[in-house]
Amino acid sequence: MKINKKFFYDNLTTIFYALIIAIIIRSLLFQPFYIPSSSMEPTLLVGDRLFVSKYTYGYSKHSFPFSPKISNSRFFFKEPERGDVVVFKTPVDNRTDYIKRLIGLPGDEIQFIDGDLYLNNNQVLKTKKNIKDLKIYCGKQIINAIAFNEKLPNGHSYIAVYKKEGSFKNSDKYIVPRNHYFFLGDNRDCSKDSRYLNSVGYVSKLNLVGKARIIFFSTNKKKGNIFQIWKWFKIIQWNRFFNIIN
Repeated sequence: MKINKKFFYDNLTTIFYALIIAIIIRSLLFQPFYIPSSSMEPTLLVGDRLFVSKYTYGYSKHSFPFSPKISNSRFFFKEPERGDVVVFKTPVDNRTDYIKRLIGLPGDEIQFIDGDLYLNNNQVLKTKKNIKDLKIYCGKQIINAIAFNEKLPNGHSYIAVYKKEGSFKNSDKYIVPRNHYFFLGDNRDCSKDSRYLNSVGYVSKLNLVGKARIIFFSTNKKKGNIFQIWKWFKIIQWNRFFNIIN
């Protein structure tokens, strides 16, 4: 059998250009992410797939696959806003992707006092939401929780949840260093975030990856595997599709 070299060459060329285009889109425009943990409930659920805009805060080495050591600067930088839901590389290894809500900007002072969040010595407005028997995930556990609508000084509001019992109450005062940011999970008692200086801590602007924009697909892992086609109507969380992330 005669091998058609032109056929293989054309197909390899097509694949090559497709990969280049995919890398450009992923690095400069949008990148899909999967939510593996409950730290951002109820805003983001385990199994949500979302698009993150890479251009929102400009670009760094972490904008590209495998974070190549090309520069320690950020280009076309635009300051993120309080309340943004942001994907970033954890400072511990500069490799693992985390997603949290931005609370503190450089120079801000943050503290928890009696379960309330304080920003620059002012209590963040918190209004209880009347949701009866609210239960959320904390890892593999289901816990009783209370939901609040919190409003930041710039007017951005979102829902944060706290355990009914044993909730995080008090902390030292966190002072955000220059060119760094302070992040919290919306699921306040089940989130490893900037409160824990040895594991996450303050996040450098270099480590920002992008802003979470929209959920495009979502599955419930606890009800089955996505490859079980016959369970799709139970597994796929249809009501999550195309939700804008606040």
